[in-house]
Amino acid sequence: MSNIQISGAPPVGLAGRNIIVGITGGIAAYKAPALVRALTSIGANVQVVMSASAHQFVTATTLQAVSGRPVRDDLWDEGAEAAMGHIELARWADAIMVAPATANFLAELAAGLAGDLLSTLCLATDAPILIAPAMNQAMWKHPATARNVATLINDGVGIIGPGEGAQACGDFGPGRMLEPDALVGALEKVFAPPILEGLRVMITAGPTREAIDPVRYISNHSSGKQGFAIAAAAARSGADVTLICGPTNLPTPQGCRRIDINSAQDLFDAVQADLPGQHIFIGVAAVADYRPLAAAEQKIKKQVRGSNTMTLELTENPDVIASVAQAANPPLVVGFAAETQNALPAAREKRLRKQLDAIVVNDVSQAGIGFNSDHNAATLIWDEGELALQLQSKDQLAQALLDQLVRIFVTRLALPNHASASI
Repeated sequence: MSNIQISGAPPVGLAGRNIIVGITGGIAAYKAPALVRALTSIGANVQVVMSASAHQFVTATTLQAVSGRPVRDDLWDEGAEAAMGHIELARWADAIMVAPATANFLAELAAGLAGDLLSTLCLATDAPILIAPAMNQAMWKHPATARNVATLINDGVGIIGPGEGAQACGDFGPGRMLEPDALVGALEKVFAPPILEGLRVMITAGPTREAIDPVRYISNHSSGKQGFAIAAAAARSGADVTLICGPTNLPTPQGCRRIDINSAQDLFDAVQADLPGQHIFIGVAAVADYRPLAAAEQKIKKQVRGSNTMTLELTENPDVIASVAQAANPPLVVGFAAETQNALPAAREKRLRKQLDAIVVNDVSQAGIGFNSDHNAATLIWDEGELALQLQSKDQLAQALLDQLVRIFVTRLALPNHASASI
């Protein structure tokens, strides 16, 4: 039985919500007054909290004028702290958004440091925390930043952006803070009903292993990261998630029921056993098309003399995703295709041949995406269109993919609270 806990729908909208807007010391802080103004104009109660370095880029006077509240910036404010002000403020907040968030702030929060008012509030609150990173593109791409972002996501912090484009330093690349309207939209999603609430979602992830003998097998380079990211995003979106995965060292995403398998036949059997009643099936696993016709019972020894070749007879594995699409009452079926050439034509053909509702294709020959990477870029293909999902973290791509699937197939998924939109 799944261990998912599905809560009732929370109130919708930002009107009357208590929002802390944290500002750290980056050039993108010039956008903060517009963000605060946008939030107050739709009825949110906004309390601005600045780091010490944020004052180098934007004034407290401006932020007080647009928020209607005195700016907080001092953990040692005697008047506020006489009544444990930082704890009361942490309890007051319905959500915290840090925009911009510098690389230094990401590192502090990932490490659990509480050296100033803003970082202390983030540790002391039970409210959702959203972070809009803004930094030089090289800093964003640095492995230390990537580790910190992964830690924060695993801790349940929402990472919004960054976008890509020209930067104040003259560089071009990822690291631009998203615009205020996009940040307001991200906050609105926090208080919207979970987009997959009430739905059962089955996701396959990782590689399969096809035994040659007791110590050798046929496999592939899949790490399982993209499938696990989709499972985590689906659980956060309110779904009852079953994650069926091949061998991987990744931790089970919170809120997911996990079934571990080894071979393609194991995967087929596990999928068929749990398929009845599923609403969405997303096949991300890299499944071996063939397996040895007969696995040796003992380790195959290398021939000392004679032929320096060995013939391995293979037989076709069951087609997991095609079997799901051809079931009597199939769920919405989404496949994945990892290609190295002619990616889009190959994926279009595969979607039609296997009768899939949609397919996500990426070119794993491109450096920095696909197998074992923390980032990915892909194209979503369905009957009526195609949508390019630009280079981003696999966690971000997972959420973007689910958002798009709901928009495209809202009627099929029987989600009356969600309006469909053309892409």
